[in-house]
Amino acid sequence: MQTITSAYANKMLKSLEEDKAFWVNKEAASSTYVAAINEDPVIPEYDYSEVASMITAIDEKIAIIKHALNITNATAKVQVGNSEMSIDTILIKMAQLNKRKGVLDQMRKQLPKSRQEQHSYTSRNTVPEYRYINYDLELIKQEYENVSKTIMEMQMALDKYNQTVQFEVDI
Repeated sequence: MQTITSAYANKMLKSLEEDKAFWVNKEAASSTYVAAINEDPVIPEYDYSEVASMITAIDEKIAIIKHALNITNATAKVQVGNSEMSIDTILIKMAQLNKRKGVLDQMRKQLPKSRQEQHSYTSRNTVPEYRYINYDLELIKQEYENVSKTIMEMQMALDKYNQTVQFEVDI
């Protein structure tokens, strides 16, 4: 058993993925070779059993670490503003809020009235058309700020958790 933080677990996962990529690339480059009929082939060093066992061992470590992370993310609670949330809920809500923030960002950048461009050359309509917003621009700006603040609070709680809270993993 090893006691680690989420931040450390993610660094371990990145390192393991890099190790796995090395073995997968080695297999791709060395498992076959090309030689002309009239030449002595240059056969790369390759041992399927060794490569397969390395990849399997790395995958097993990755699965163990990810499982431990999933358990701690689902069970650990942290304070975010006035409410207590699990890490997995924070991650889900942050993704949702980031999408909403994008919509609000587009809305807050709209002018109250803008000229609608004509995209058709066959259109003979010479009367200009205008696009108007159908919402309170100040309300949208306030909502954007509220969503941004909520995301920041969640990120700060998540960062603190990832750096300080420890859990056990059997690797």
